[in-house]
Amino acid sequence: MRLRSTLAAALGAATLVLAVPTSAQAAEGHFSYVFHDWSGAPRLGVLEDPRSRECVTLPETADEYAPPADSPRNDTDATATVFTGVDCTGDYFSLRPFGGHASERLKLRSVLFS
Repeated sequence: MRLRSTLAAALGAATLVLAVPTSAQAAEGHFSYVFHDWSGAPRLGVLEDPRSRECVTLPETADEYAPPADSPRNDTDATATVFTGVDCTGDYFSLRPFGGHASERLKLRSVLFS
């Protein structure tokens, strides 16, 4: 009888561990933005299936002398919160999943997906 109870408890615990989402999950889809290269020409940057609940500093804007990116478009299945500073600092704005976007007036250097 104790063996059966112990086995049932272990099975229940294993099921719970597998069912709980982890922070390693990714937002499915892509997130795009416009950045400007060293000559000032606009370029398109894309994050494919970015990790959820993990701050992503856009590599093209990480240097303090680089201009910020703009025109973000969120085509992932998660809400994207964009920040004016690196490491998800500064002012922020949220973009809805599946097509949320903003104009070139919205400047960003990092993003966090829910």
